[in-house]
Amino acid sequence: MEIMKAAAAGTLESSDCQVVVEKGEGEIEFHLESAVIHQYGNQIRKVVLETLQKLGVSDIRITVIDKGALDCTIRARVESAVYRSVAQTEGIPWGGIVQ
Repeated sequence: MEIMKAAAAGTLESSDCQVVVEKGEGEIEFHLESAVIHQYGNQIRKVVLETLQKLGVSDIRITVIDKGALDCTIRARVESAVYRSVAQTEGIPWGGIVQ
């Protein structure tokens, strides 16, 4: 899947995360902001990269601002932002690809 335009999903509320995706420059460029980056940064990165791989995205600039989101929330936000970026609104296999 190729990112067509910038898109976002999520909020900056507690227990959520905001994900912003943009067209990349030939690779995955990952940025993370989190108060718990030292404890959970590696896990958040793993979840984001696995989700992108399952969606077939390899050319992206992605920014995650974490406010204590669980893995399932991170997956959902990444998935939502990617689908929004390609303007796909029908036939979305929510959770089907990413599980």
